Amino acid sequence: MSLLTGVPILECMYVAACARWAWKRCVHSGSQDSEHWGLADSYNFAPVPRLCRLVLSVYEEDLRVPKWAPPGGYGINLAWIYKRADYDNTLGRVPPYFIYVDHQAQGIVLAIHGLSLKRESDYALLLARKVGQELFDGGYVHHGLRQAARWLLDEESKTLSALLCEHPSYKLTLAGHSLGAGIAAILAMLMANLNGKGNGVSRDRIRCYAIAPARCMSLSLAVRYADAINSVVLQDDFLPRTTTPLEDIFKCICCLPCLLCVGCISNTFTSEERLLKDPSRLYTPGQLYHIVERKLCRCSRYPPVVRTAIPVEERFERIILSCNATMDHSLVRIERVCQKALELLAEKENAQKVPGMEKMERQAMLEVEYKEQHREALKKATSLNASCAFPSYGTFGKGAWGKGESESFAADKSKQHGGRAKSLDRTTMEEATSSLVQST
Repeated sequence: MSLLTGVPILECMYVAACARWAWKRCVHSGSQDSEHWGLADSYNFAPVPRLCRLVLSVYEEDLRVPKWAPPGGYGINLAWIYKRADYDNTLGRVPPYFIYVDHQAQGIVLAIHGLSLKRESDYALLLARKVGQELFDGGYVHHGLRQAARWLLDEESKTLSALLCEHPSYKLTLAGHSLGAGIAAILAMLMANLNGKGNGVSRDRIRCYAIAPARCMSLSLAVRYADAINSVVLQDDFLPRTTTPLEDIFKCICCLPCLLCVGCISNTFTSEERLLKDPSRLYTPGQLYHIVERKLCRCSRYPPVVRTAIPVEERFERIILSCNATMDHSLVRIERVCQKALELLAEKENAQKVPGMEKMERQAMLEVEYKEQHREALKKATSLNASCAFPSYGTFGKGAWGKGESESFAADKSKQHGGRAKSLDRTTMEEATSSLVQST
């Protein structure tokens, strides 16, 4: 076309797209992703620094001689570690993990190691994404992470059930960092979906804290399971924002300009509404906690602020061009900033001198507000027609999909439609969300 008209039309389009993309990226700060979110409270955010320390301790080869311990130590009683598994025990199917009976916080914690740069098995898990092929409970999930979560569930479900039966007042907390965070999120979804069947755990006793997670589930699942899954993201962290499949990045590492060219044009001319309707697009799971400590064009750091929401749109959709994008993924740094943020939250609330009875009333009010926020997110997902594969809202309803008839039915249906499940129509989506609202 350029040769026929004498005007470099395609070249001009490419330059314009690149200029627009670069401008949007350069003027966009990580703090803007959550500027309209509400502030978190110390009651709900309190477990995060402690769980960061527990997950960080999984990285230690010998906890008696720690290498990465924060200034106050891990706060772990070695006698309370019920089981510890390394790569030799898991045969590379999942990263190392341990089960910790936390009598102080009255909970059973399954903490999962993050990505190890030395282990090919970890890369294999992360790169086995298989977009639009792994169907689960009306949405899509990351294939490799689900395989790891499924193995972990088969391996440890009896142990976890026995510990919870032994301690009936305790809850199960799943926590992980990076690769382990994605596995923990999908494992929480699998267990919540079983809802006590077989050796499963009742879903009201399950909580997940995914620290700097990879994008691992479709939007419908990310919103629907937000009452069980929490994701913690520090400022400009790159991994929760990486929408390009990682396998494509590794394949195109020798032709990175080509990848940037395609991504640039796609980013410019693809509407957000179209992205939301793509059922195979993966998102950061659950309720989001965003920790902000820097502002645009400011070199100094501010006291960290914790914002939280269950957004449907703008779930960290833009990679931030920042020298801190990789540093903010470090678990050591995340733990330090989370601890400081919690101390500031507690200090602020203590300064208000709220009586104990009023604190209890406030916590009850926050629970009501959270449920209302979850309902609104579900309604908004429906209004935007965020695609679901089948009307199986197993998280709250009766038709839970576990490992059995419903899942095989979904697989058969998926094959009939050429590997991609048919989306729900508008009426079915509204009916399904209406039942969800009533049940929550």
